[in-house]
Amino acid sequence: MPRYKITIDHDTCIACTVCYSLCPEVFEANDDGRSILIEQFRRGAPTEGEIGDDLYSCVKDVKENCPTDSIKIKKTE
Repeated sequence: MPRYKITIDHDTCIACTVCYSLCPEVFEANDDGRSILIEQFRRGAPTEGEIGDDLYSCVKDVKENCPTDSIKIKKTE
């Protein structure tokens, strides 16, 4: 099953709520409203992690709708 690395760029994130509104299964807000990954998907920092193929379409939708292009997806397998 394919895996995907997800990275959130907090330098460009404007806390617009798109991430956790469109895909609450993967994203949530930190204390200042910026997007972070839900703990189960984190690999180190709260802005870096990995998901399986089952959540790819949800995260892809977020990436396509992020107004600052702060979400990166890279296939790892």
